Amino acid sequence: MTPRLTVDEIRERTYKRRDSWWTVWLVDPVAVHLVRLIAPWRWVTPNRLSLLAFGVGVGAAACFRAGWLIAGALLFHVAFLVDCLDGKIARLNGTGSVFGVWLDYVFDRLRVVICALGLFGGQWQRTGDPFWIGLAGLVIFLDLFRYLNALQMGKIRELMRGDGPEPADVHGDFRARFGLFGRVRGFLLAHRIRAHVFSGIEFMMFVFVLGPLTGLVVPFTVVAAVLLTAFELLLIYKLWLTTRTYSAENEAFIRT
Repeated sequence: MTPRLTVDEIRERTYKRRDSWWTVWLVDPVAVHLVRLIAPWRWVTPNRLSLLAFGVGVGAAACFRAGWLIAGALLFHVAFLVDCLDGKIARLNGTGSVFGVWLDYVFDRLRVVICALGLFGGQWQRTGDPFWIGLAGLVIFLDLFRYLNALQMGKIRELMRGDGPEPADVHGDFRARFGLFGRVRGFLLAHRIRAHVFSGIEFMMFVFVLGPLTGLVVPFTVVAAVLLTAFELLLIYKLWLTTRTYSAENEAFIRT
């Protein structure tokens, strides 16, 4: 067992430079103290925490299926909290692995699928209304699209960074069209919140935490679906402007 670090040291070494507002405001203040408690115990590994998060997620799905919506919502948030701990422990103790990245990613997606089936499938069983099956399909589709889109966008950005000259300002067109967004972005980044205000994390929390806690599953799911779609379209539009600027810069470089 290694000595415990201070809370400030753990914040310095484990906090991401940018994160979702849900994580910054509602998870990190609790997670930092849990990390301080469990980090000295070397048997608490990131992979075991990922497995634990998935197990708690299965419990949340079972509660949703049984109609215990508040219990399911609380367990889902606990699962997300534990899932955040694995990355922090990996960064703090240097115990992360390439396989662990895969494990964390796949179990995150599986947790969403089984909780969607538990929440909306349970409602369908109780009401017989096929609307709930459609809502489950929408949630699963949007969650998978969000993360597939993020992976592909990451590849495109890597391609632009590693191929040919780097344009002076590939985001200039976007900033010119959305000046207010740039000012809001600066405020958010100053508070460690990423500009992608409604990401997959907020989507999950609206659907599986806020909706069940309030009993307003349908309204929160619809709002979450609309907001996630809007922000994904904005990201796609930004990527299109960026690639257009990049292509123009590359063409100019080739001609010279």
